[in-house]
Amino acid sequence: MEIILLERVEKLGQMGDVVSVKNGYARNYLLPQGKALRASKSNLQVFETQRAQLEADNLKRKDEAAAVGEKLDGETVILIRAASESQQLYGSVSTQDIARAVTEKGYTVDRKQVVMDQVLKTLGLHEVRIRLHPEVAVSVTVNIARSQEEAEIQARGESVEEAAEAALDARDEAIADVFESTADAELEGDEA
Repeated sequence: MEIILLERVEKLGQMGDVVSVKNGYARNYLLPQGKALRASKSNLQVFETQRAQLEADNLKRKDEAAAVGEKLDGETVILIRAASESQQLYGSVSTQDIARAVTEKGYTVDRKQVVMDQVLKTLGLHEVRIRLHPEVAVSVTVNIARSQEEAEIQARGESVEEAAEAALDARDEAIADVFESTADAELEGDEA
């Protein structure tokens, strides 16, 4: 199906381009979303008469998205999830989870704006793209951890396993110190 794009569509074309797409993509997504018109002489004339207004509206939305993007770019959101000892989540993190976390930080983001190449199923820091406008995308870090303490450890760039081992080593040393002092006290008591 031949269509006229009313806005930039990633991997398809710019505003005003006449492109050929599959019928289902046009009927189910582009046309209902108002991103395109069927390519016909009458629709081409309608587009040309509205082109200046569409470009002005697009520029305004792009500027607003760029302003929000400057603040949002590089933000970190924390998601607390249950996971196994092997760092695998019991479930996965969805676009809706990320959108909700970003919205709680004070930005308005819809799940459709969150772009994930793969499903997040492990603990750690993950970079996720958020497309605020067809021409404006920013990067957000998603910190997935089992607890707030783990999230803080990961944010510092430290390994959770190494921090847990260090805590266990410190605990073992403290226990050994207690046993030593108890043993020394018992020896001193026996000598007296």
